[in-house]
Amino acid sequence: MAAAPGTGPAAPGVEIRPVDLAARVDEALLVQAAAFGLSRAEIDVRRPIVLRHLEHPRARALGALAPDGRLVGFVYGLPSDRAQWWSTVVEPFLRAAGSDGWLDDSFVITELHVHPDHQQRGIGRTLITAVTDAVDNPRSLLSAIDKDSPARALYRALGYRDLARQVVFPSAPQPYAVMGAPLPLPRADRMDFRPHAPPG
Repeated sequence: MAAAPGTGPAAPGVEIRPVDLAARVDEALLVQAAAFGLSRAEIDVRRPIVLRHLEHPRARALGALAPDGRLVGFVYGLPSDRAQWWSTVVEPFLRAAGSDGWLDDSFVITELHVHPDHQQRGIGRTLITAVTDAVDNPRSLLSAIDKDSPARALYRALGYRDLARQVVFPSAPQPYAVMGAPLPLPRADRMDFRPHAPPG
């Protein structure tokens, strides 16, 4: 689930590159906690989940590194799998909206977070476009809190559209929207704001 990425060109001095996110999981979770307002207990719950995701052979992860090597943002994702927990939660909502075909052959952005001190500098945009450029799936899925936000505005600018809204995840305090976009994602100089038809 994603929160508050940036929207402009990539920030000067910040390097976007593949990282061993499992080795830096505690650093990544501190970034997520700052971006998403997580408690220590919530971080502890997420740690084994993130590590399990990253064991997937087709998981892809990128980090945004400050000049001093600190992780200031990250993204990771997995190919869609209807047996995965996330898919089992969102599938009834997508089916009700006639969009459950998106669960087949999509790349799911599992987490995308940028530290608040580095937001609105294009880091989130660079992370999500770079990680989706590296996969061969024809489309991408993600979930975001179902309210207007800089993150949702960025996703729409990148071609993501709402596939299902008011999606309720167990224990989540707010409902989410599931969004999908065809790949590759557009770049800032060729944004396409036309609506995209659902697959098949």
